[in-house]
Order: sequence, then structure tokens, then C-alpha cells
Amino acid sequence: MEGKVLPKIDDDIHIVLGLATLYQHVRIATLDQQQMKQEISVFTTELFAHYLCVKCLRVKNYKQLSETVQPQTSTSHVHSYVKSITDTEQCFIADVLLWKLLNGSSEQEGQFLTKNSLVDDNIQPCPTELNTSQLVALLQQYAVENLTTFRQFQARDFGSVATIVTTDFEAIYAYKCGRYQQCLELTTQSVHTLLYGVNVPTIELYPEFIQLLDDDIVSLIALMLTVNRKCRNSLRNACISQVTLSLYLMTQCQLKLRHSVASMAQTLDFIEVAHRGHPVNRTLDHLTLQLTARYVLMHFQ
Repeated sequence: MEGKVLPKIDDDIHIVLGLATLYQHVRIATLDQQQMKQEISVFTTELFAHYLCVKCLRVKNYKQLSETVQPQTSTSHVHSYVKSITDTEQCFIADVLLWKLLNGSSEQEGQFLTKNSLVDDNIQPCPTELNTSQLVALLQQYAVENLTTFRQFQARDFGSVATIVTTDFEAIYAYKCGRYQQCLELTTQSVHTLLYGVNVPTIELYPEFIQLLDDDIVSLIALMLTVNRKCRNSLRNACISQVTLSLYLMTQCQLKLRHSVASMAQTLDFIEVAHRGHPVNRTLDHLTLQLTARYVLMHFQ
């Protein structure tokens, strides 16, 4: 059933349709997909019926509690709803968003919110508001997956004339999530591949990437643009090479994981090689490498 033909039911429906429309707009704008293969403002009839059923049971629970009557409903309808989502062969984006809004978070499936008490001691309250932090995390993860796919296409098409690694965005995301060992493994491999490579790709640090980046890198970019406004005139000044970022992340992970002095000394040698490999006009690369070297030297003190 098309969401636009539904009568006004509740705010959740309108929120879902708004998010679905935004999702469609982003895909068209960023991926140049002028025609979507799947209509995104559509609900599966069976799943929508489950939603209405669970919604009505929630209202009934509120009423019974306000009248100091023990609610008689169970969580079977919620479990049935979840099973239908996982088993259906045709589950639309709007179906999933609607369930997320109703349920609050995937870790609390089958749980009802009540005003004063719960039907079952094992059931925890379900939040009534959208968990925006989780939504942001999912969108970030989705963005990283698409950026990684882009790198894979880039390596496939230009790998014969350039040295390209496909895991740079995965490493950035692993570092952001505190998975330092995983980030270290990815960046160490990248450094060994890129250090003496040719035509190494860059990462354009658009404002949209700020939430994925380390605070020190963001501060460094801001200082560079503040001190030297001429840097704003060229995109070259707002990009960083794969090898520079890999060295920075590798160093940070080594420090956090308390690596040996010998290991850090080797990293310092890598930084020196990278310095010589970048043209003088690659301002952000040189500043980042200087900052990285400073971290290593402070570790020696």
C-alpha cells in the first residue's frame, strides 16, 4: 500500500514517509540515481497490519494501567511482528523504519512501554522518542560501506596506473568506534602498500566527513584555513593522501595500544619517507605528518 494514500493515523507514519523521501533525495543527489528501482514510500500490507495491532495493544495497556487494571495483553503480537519482518521476501524501507520507530531500538524487541508498571518483570520500557544517535550511527556505517565500494571500483579501474588501497574509510570508522586493533591492522597494511606507491589517491575532507574524522585532524584543518585563507581557494588544500591519513591513524593506534619504542621509531622513519614523497604545496599532508611525528617524539620523552 502506498503511504501517500493513507489517512492520517499518527505521527510515526508521517515521520517514516518523511525519512523515506529524504533517503530517496539523498540517493538521487549523491549517486545520481534518477529512477529508483523500488518505490520507497510503500508499506507491506501484512507488516502494516502488525504495526496497527501492536499500536492498539499499547494504547490498551495505557488505559488499563490508568484504571489500575492489570494489563492482559502479551508480547506474542510483537514477536509475530518481528518474525514477519525477518521472514518476508518483500520488506520495504518504510516497513523497517516504521518498526524502528515503534520499537525504539533493535535490542528491545517485544517490549512494551507502560506508564507505572510492566506486564512482565523481564520487559523493559521502550523509549517513546526516536533514537537519533543510533540513526546517525547507521547512516555513518552505510556511508562508509558505500565509500568502500567506491574505492573498490577505483582500484579495479585504475589499479594498473595507481597504488590504491580500499580500506581507508573502514580504518577511519574503526578508529572512530574505538576498535584500535582493527584500525592498526588495516592502516599498517595500507602504509606498507602506499609508502613507495605511485599516484596515491587522496581523501577530500568535505564538511560532511567531519563527523568521521579525528578531533585533532578537524582542528588542524580549521587552523590551517583560519591562518591562511588562501587555502580555501583550492580543493587541493582540503584533501589528504591515503598514506598520510594511514600513518596518522596507525600512530594513534600504536600509542593507545602502548606499542614499544622500537615500533614507534620505525613509524617515525615511515613519516620521514612520506614527507619526502609529498610535493611542497600539499599543505595539509605536511602539517598532518608533522603533527604525527610530534606525537611519536612526545612518546619518546
